[in-house]
Amino acid sequence: MIVYPAIDLRGGTCVRLMHGRFDQATEYDDAPAARLAAFAAAGATWAHIVDLDGAEAGRAMQHDLIGELADAIEIRIQSGGGVRSKDDVQRLLDAGVSRVVIGSLAVSQPDTVLGWLEEFGVDCLTLAIDVRADGDRYVPALKGWTEAASVDLWTALDRYPADSAKHLLVTDVGRDGALTGVNLDLLAEVHVRRPDLWLQASGGVAGLDDLTGSRSVGASGAIIGRALYEGRFTLQQALETARA
Repeated sequence: MIVYPAIDLRGGTCVRLMHGRFDQATEYDDAPAARLAAFAAAGATWAHIVDLDGAEAGRAMQHDLIGELADAIEIRIQSGGGVRSKDDVQRLLDAGVSRVVIGSLAVSQPDTVLGWLEEFGVDCLTLAIDVRADGDRYVPALKGWTEAASVDLWTALDRYPADSAKHLLVTDVGRDGALTGVNLDLLAEVHVRRPDLWLQASGGVAGLDDLTGSRSVGASGAIIGRALYEGRFTLQQALETARA
């Protein structure tokens, strides 16, 4: 399983949100390059970087900075936030980002995203669907988690036939940044319904058991954020757990 240590950028500062709320952000440091370099030094091969300003504004805001990070540090970067056009995708790939994360548009404009998958290749894009629990179903949260989609998670995924996509990141927004543990039931159901997709777990990772649990239900990757920043475990421990 691949561990993706996360950097969420807001105004060039590393932050983490609580439950996806922009008014509940914890600032950690204003040195994303140093933090990314530390990830690489610890042995991480990938990092997950989000342009929160772009996600909130609905347009790219910090892609120049993300490109500088990709160019300066020897680590593969998966990045998104504010990706709204093919030009945004191309710009990030040209800047050295290895995989571009497509969020709201993956739900609201699947035909457009299917075209990008065909043009850029399935290894260059990650579909990121952030969901909130609504009774017994999960509804995608769009536009920086400020709006609810008109369809549920399973309908959104059904719009991507087998082999049309490869990478899927699912975040339970209700657990994101809360250190309450990952939603293993959700991950397990996604894997059973769509075993063709390489699933990344996101939201709520609090301990190393969340990594082993995610892997046990079929996740091939996991995003870790607040738990790492607050010293619940080290990145080296997470990497060792993922390899065990």
